[in-house]
This record gives sequence, C-alpha cells and structure tokens, in this order.
Amino acid sequence: MSASNNTPEQSQLGKASSYVDQYDPSLLFPIPRQGKREEIGINAQPPFFGADLWTAYELSWLNLRGKPQVALARITVPAESTHIIESKSFKLYLNSFNNTRLNDANELVSRLRQDLSAAIWGVRGPSAAIKAAVGVQLVMPDAFDHELVQELDGLSLDRLDLDCDQYQPNADLLTATFDEAPVTETLTSNLLKSNCLVTGQPDWGSVRISYSGPQIDQAGLLRYIVSFRNHNEFHEQCVERIFMDVWRRCQPTKLEVYARYTRRGGLDINPWRTSHPQSPPLFVRNARQ
Repeated sequence: MSASNNTPEQSQLGKASSYVDQYDPSLLFPIPRQGKREEIGINAQPPFFGADLWTAYELSWLNLRGKPQVALARITVPAESTHIIESKSFKLYLNSFNNTRLNDANELVSRLRQDLSAAIWGVRGPSAAIKAAVGVQLVMPDAFDHELVQELDGLSLDRLDLDCDQYQPNADLLTATFDEAPVTETLTSNLLKSNCLVTGQPDWGSVRISYSGPQIDQAGLLRYIVSFRNHNEFHEQCVERIFMDVWRRCQPTKLEVYARYTRRGGLDINPWRTSHPQSPPLFVRNARQ
C-alpha cells in the first residue's frame, strides 16, 4: 500500500506488536498530513512554517564488539513534509536498533536521517520527492548532565480563576479587541490535554502562544485551550488547529504556537508553528516531560 493511503487506524496503535530488535526501517508508518489539514480549512499552502521536535529518550545499539551504546536523539521534522510518523511505529523502529551492530554513532545518525526523511515524504529510500531532510542530533552520555529542564516562558493563563464547561474545541471562545492599539504578548498554559486519535489515551501538554496584533481575551483563550480536553487528535494536528483558530478569529499580524507534550513510550513530540520564518525553539524539556 502507498504511504499516501495510510490511515491512523491501520497503524500499530492499540494493537499487540512484536518487538523487532534488528534494524528494520519498514516499521515506520507515515500518515498523510493533508486530510486533517483539510478539516481545518487548509487546502493549499498553509499560512505557517514550523517543525515537529521529537526527543527520543530510549535509544540504544551495539558497537562492533557487541557492547551496548546509549544516547538521546533530537529529531526535527519539517512541517512542510507531506507526512507525519505515527509514534508507536517510530518507537518500534528505534527498538529495532537494540541488537544491531553499527560502526559508530555517525552510522546511526546517517540511518536515522535517511529513513525518517524518506518516511515524512511518503517514500522508501532515497528519492527526488524528499524536499527537506529530517534533522538528527545525538546527545551522548557525557553530555547528559547538561540537559536543561525549564518551563515555557511567558505570562501564565492558568492564574485566571474561571469556570470551564466545554471540552471539545470551540473557536467561538476566542475573541480579540480590534478597536484598541495592538499588543505583543506571550501567553502560556499547562492545561492542554487531548487524547490519542486512535486509542483515546490521554496526551498531556503545555502550550505557548506568542502573537502581535489585536489583544486576545485571555479568559476566552484559556477556555479554548481547556476545550481540547476530550478531543481525539494527534499532537501535530492539535497545534495546527490551535494556530488556525487563533489566526482566523483573532487576526494577529504575527503568531507562533508551540506545545510540549509529555513523553509516551520514550518519545515526546513538540509541534511548533509560526506565521513568519524564525529559528525553532531549543530542545529544552519541561518538568513534566
């Protein structure tokens, strides 16, 4: 089957899986972005740039003498790619290195970059269809002490004392003041929660919204974030939905949405979308990750 026809329901999510411990890139399961983008009114070029920032905490392989090696991996998936990678398939793929002997860490990086770059463009192996490669950086054990833990910077919306009673995304909760001077703000919340699109298992996250333009009503924005609580969608799709709803309802001149989700299966996925080109956030986890 072509990767362009893959659906979340066909993935290994929620199913018993055998754990392959020898290198097997065929385990990766790409899912097209476009279907979910069409649901939120994106039928052509999206009005954003960005990336999905993955951290792999459970990564191991063998050196040529059979001694286990470990590292963290930081993986940057460009948002312009045609596919996301279903997270359980990503975990199974990483596990396939567990008993695989490699020359060195550089060989691991090369295989990761090649396989993941092909998957996010829905192809197998090197291809002209790969328009942008995945970024791969390893953090070796001698650098583990330098890994930072830091909360998202900005003014916390969670300080607001208010009632919430909507738990499915409702863009009507978003309002802005269009008849006053524009502002520039960075707002954060730790109350983002959604559910896996396939299994319904909870996904916990923190979100940062930075914008310039008409001032957004903060109470409405917090209620909007809370309204994702019972919503079933992948991380990448939730962040794009938030971006598009704020973009349309509040009409900022600049907008950036960044979410950090707690890890599952040794992986965290942290989507970042921005209306204007800029450097992506640093790979810095927060306390819940």
